[in-house]
This record gives sequence, C-alpha cells and structure tokens, in this order.
Amino acid sequence: MIRLLALAAVAAACTVPAPLDTQAPAAPAPYDIVVVNGTVVDGTGAARYRADIGIRDGRIVRVSRASLAGEPARRTIDATGRVVAPGFIDMHAHIEPIFRLPGAESLLRQGVTLAVGGPDGGGPWPVGRWLDSVTSTGVGINVATLVGHNTIRRSVMGTANRAPTAAELARMQGMVAQAMGEGAFGLSSGLEYVPGVFARGDEVAALARAAADSSGVYTSHVRDEAGGLMASVRETIEVGRQARIPVVITHAKVVGRPNWGRSADMLAAVDAARADGIDAMLDVYPYTASSTGLGILIPSWALAGGDSAFARRVRDGATRDSIVRGIIHLVETERGGGDLEFVQFARVPWNRELEGRRLADWARSRGLVPSPQVGADLLIEAMLTGGAGAVYHVMSEDDVRRIMAHPHATIASDGGLTRPGDGTPHPRAYGTFPRVLARYVREQQVMTLEQAVMKMTSLPAARLRLGDRGRIAEGLAADLVIFDAATVADRATFADPHQYPDGIPFVLVNGVVAVDGGVPTPARAGQALRRPRD
Repeated sequence: MIRLLALAAVAAACTVPAPLDTQAPAAPAPYDIVVVNGTVVDGTGAARYRADIGIRDGRIVRVSRASLAGEPARRTIDATGRVVAPGFIDMHAHIEPIFRLPGAESLLRQGVTLAVGGPDGGGPWPVGRWLDSVTSTGVGINVATLVGHNTIRRSVMGTANRAPTAAELARMQGMVAQAMGEGAFGLSSGLEYVPGVFARGDEVAALARAAADSSGVYTSHVRDEAGGLMASVRETIEVGRQARIPVVITHAKVVGRPNWGRSADMLAAVDAARADGIDAMLDVYPYTASSTGLGILIPSWALAGGDSAFARRVRDGATRDSIVRGIIHLVETERGGGDLEFVQFARVPWNRELEGRRLADWARSRGLVPSPQVGADLLIEAMLTGGAGAVYHVMSEDDVRRIMAHPHATIASDGGLTRPGDGTPHPRAYGTFPRVLARYVREQQVMTLEQAVMKMTSLPAARLRLGDRGRIAEGLAADLVIFDAATVADRATFADPHQYPDGIPFVLVNGVVAVDGGVPTPARAGQALRRPRD
C-alpha cells in the first residue's frame, strides 16, 4: 500500500504543473538544456513573464523566475530579447510526403513541433501501420493523424453516388473503430470532394459515433464554403449533436465575393451551438486564397465513378454541355471568383511551365480570350490529362480577420509538406504561423501575442486531449519555439512561395534542438503520437 501511494504521488507530480520557483533548489540535478533570459508566453493566454527553463530527458523540469544561468547543463541557450513559447501545433496539415521529407523542414522552421495529418477526409490506412512506419523512419516533428471518411468510403464503396447499404455502413464503422484503436485522434471528412460529397449527414454521423466511442474528435471540410455555407455549417454542428462528439469546422472560410461577410453568421452559429452544449470550434489560416485540386471546379456528379467515367461523360455532347454549364457556375460564383486570373496553378505534373501561372495565362497562350466558357474547356482538358493543384484567390481579408479573432478558432496551415523546387505551392506551406505573429499580431493587432500563441498551442492540444503538450509548465514535453516578436515574419509569397520565415532561431522537439540559430539540425526527435487512452 505504501508503495502504491508513493507511485500515485509521483504520477501526480508528473501530470500537475508545479508553481513557478522563486529560489533555486539546494542540490540541482544536471540539465540537458537550459534556456535563459527569455520572455515566456506559456500558451495559456496568461500574461508573458521572464523566466528560465530547465530541460532533462525530453521534459521541462524547471520553470524558474530565478536565474538558471549558473546551473550545470550540457547546453545553455540565451533567449535574451526573445519569446519562448510552446511548440506550435498544426491541426490541419497535409503530411503525406513525410517519408520522402522526414525532416518536415517547411513546418519545423515555422516553429511547428506537432502536425496533425489525415484532414479533409483523406489520410492513411491502416492507421496503425502508418504510425509504425513514421516511428521506424524517424521524423523531425511530432506527427498525429485522423482517419479519413473519404479514404474509408472509397475503400468500401469506390466513388459510387449513393447511400451505403447496412452492411457497407457497418463495415465503415468498424474501420473507424479500428483506426481509433490504432491511435487515430478522430474522424475527418471532406464533403466537397468525391466520394464524401455523395454521403448524407446520417452516414457521417454514424461514423462519427464510432470515433466518439473512443473520445475522438470530428473535423470537417464542410460541404459548401460558398453559397451553401450556412447549411453546411449547420450540418457539421448536427453531426456533433447526433454523435456527441467535439467538432472542428476546418480551414473555416467564406468563398466567393457574393458571400463575403457571412463569416459573422458562421461564427454566430458556432456560438449558438456551444451555448446549446455542442463542443464546436474552428481552425483557420491567415490568407485570402485557398488551394486544392482543379476538381473543385468540376460538378461532383460528373466525377462519380472515377476518371474513366468522367472521360465517357465529356465525350457525350449533351452531357458535356451540362458539365460545362456547371463549371461556368462554379467559376463565376464560387472557387473561380468570376475571373480566370483568380485561379493560379500550383502543381501541374504534365506541364511544369504552367506552375505559378494563372488559368487566364493558359487561355492567352492558346490565343484565346479568357472567359468562363474558355476556362471550362481548359479545365476539362486539364482533368483528362491528369488534373492539377491550384490556388484560388477568392476570399475576403475581413472574413479572415473575423474568424481568426474568434476565441474558439485555432491556427492551422492546411499546407502540404514541401521543399524548394516542388511546384508553386500556396505560401501557407512555409509561412502560416510566422505570418499570424507578424501580420495579425504585430502589425494589425487583431489579437495579442498571448492570444495568438494560445491559438497555436494549448487550444489545439486541448482539442486533441494532449495534456502534456501545448503549454510551458513543469512535467510537460519540451516542445519549444524561441522567436523574436519584433522581427518574426513570413517571407513566402504567392509568386515565390519557397522561402523560409525570419525571426525563429531555435526550435526544440522533445527536448532536442531541431533548429539551431535558424538552421535545421540532423536531429529526428519527433514521435508518432497516438490518441491518449481514457
């Protein structure tokens, strides 16, 4: 009994952060690293304060207002004039290339120490095998994943445009349960993409209940981010109600000039849901352009059945006319923004010369006058050739600021893991987190530094039920970012995205220096994180 009580006391000491020290202990143990003279922004939203931090065995073991500069340590990092914050948590990241880019440099150099993959209904399968592969590969940041509704539906039903049978639904529920048991943090959906677009809300709620049984979360790329935005937000909230699961409206946005300003309605719906007992929140990136495949400009019914079915449809004159009318509608009122200049090619495997150029440029190169009709014909040609990724300049700065300032909005990049030379990606892949600190904290004062850091750290950690990350406190994992609040800034642009940010000299992942003086180290201290067990 005495031994059990002693073990309980040790466990409590490891999980409950101790108060700040005001004087040094009599006989300190050696530290692996001490960070001295920094201004701590601890991730909770509390006011910043000056403190030193001692790290040992991957954990924060001291947070001290008294100086640790003379304490024995293998390394001392002087953070004079800099902010010391918890490592940033990216709640929505496309990390599929992690085995090709295990250093995850485009995220790491932003201060990201944990990225959550598997968004928008995609993601790995089987989850357990994928997490094991991450561990055996060795990665530069911590990695977690969601299980994707689209991945599961495609595995069971292909790209069929129909409701599942009872047997198919049961099989999909079993796959969600398996993924949760193997360590997934929840279920994601991409209801604007094939095949998720063909699913009704009751199907999604049934799968979300399987995730809720393991205390998971549900994140949704909602069905329509333009004219049908509010119906789509209500659908997501209703899944939360039916499944009794926390929900995240992911990369929350308002697409298309006719819809600008409706972020106020979306946020009011989130507030009303929370008042009604539904745990709803959002994540957002700090840009007025989105990025996804060209298929977003094709009517979803035309894509049912896969590429060969689409090719058959466009060969039929009457069906092609219907597809063209649908594309013109999407170009004029939704993701196309009403102008071919607003569609910028990101990755075009079949014609690298188009990368970085606009859909209008492609039209002019053919001797055509850019118009929605011309755009429709070119988009069909592009899809038949293999598709492409694109950036869509169709959002309002006012909506971005309004969503970002909401108290239950976290910051997430929606960026793809990349490296210089990989196409012309959205600059969010390199600049999301420093851009928030520079543009929306320092320049526009949309929020305080403490609020911004909380949105990048403890708020997403709480959503994931990760009690040992997202804050600076004794006993927690030593994921830290050290940055200069006066100079931190994104450098990536839409014209020249492959640029790393400024003002982030140090990043620590699990107590190991991963960025040293602004330069990534060879360390691969990241871990494959699995959902905490109840």
